[in-house]
Amino acid sequence: MKKEINVIVEGGKASAGPPLGPALGPMGVNAGQVVAKINEETKEFEGMKVPVTVIVETSDKSFEIKIGSPPISELLKKSAGVQKGTGSKETVGNISLDDLVKVAKGKTKTSLSVDLKGTVKEAAGSCKSLGLTIEGKDPREIIREIDDGKHDSLFKVGA
Repeated sequence: MKKEINVIVEGGKASAGPPLGPALGPMGVNAGQVVAKINEETKEFEGMKVPVTVIVETSDKSFEIKIGSPPISELLKKSAGVQKGTGSKETVGNISLDDLVKVAKGKTKTSLSVDLKGTVKEAAGSCKSLGLTIEGKDPREIIREIDDGKHDSLFKVGA
C-alpha cells in the first residue's frame, strides 16, 4: 500500500525533525535516506520553500520523492535578491523584465493563464504584492504596457 506525505521544506535543508520525521517514523522508512534524497533534489532551490511529496510503499519500505515548483513569490524574491516581500506599500526590490519572463516560463504549467503573456501578468501582480518594481516601474504600469503590446517580442515562440 502506498502512502503520501506532503510537506514544504527549505531547499537543500530538509531534516529528520518535524514535519518529516514524525510522519515517516510509523512507516518504518529510513528518514535519513529520505532527507538526503530530498536535500539532493532541492539544492538548486536553496533559500526557497519547496513543496515535496514523499510516496512510501509500506510493504517494502521503498520510497519515491516528487519535487514541486516553488511558489512564484519565492522565485521572484530570489530573482530580486530579497529575503521577504513587504506587507505595506514600500518597495523592497527590483526585477528585470527578462527575469520576470524567465520566472513566468517556469510556472506556465501550473499557471491559470492560457499563455505566457498571461503568466507574466500574473507574476507582475505578485511583484506588486511583494513590493517589487519591474525595471524600476510599478508592476501595474508593466501590465498596462504588456496589454498595449509594447513587450510582445518577449512572448514569441522561441524568445
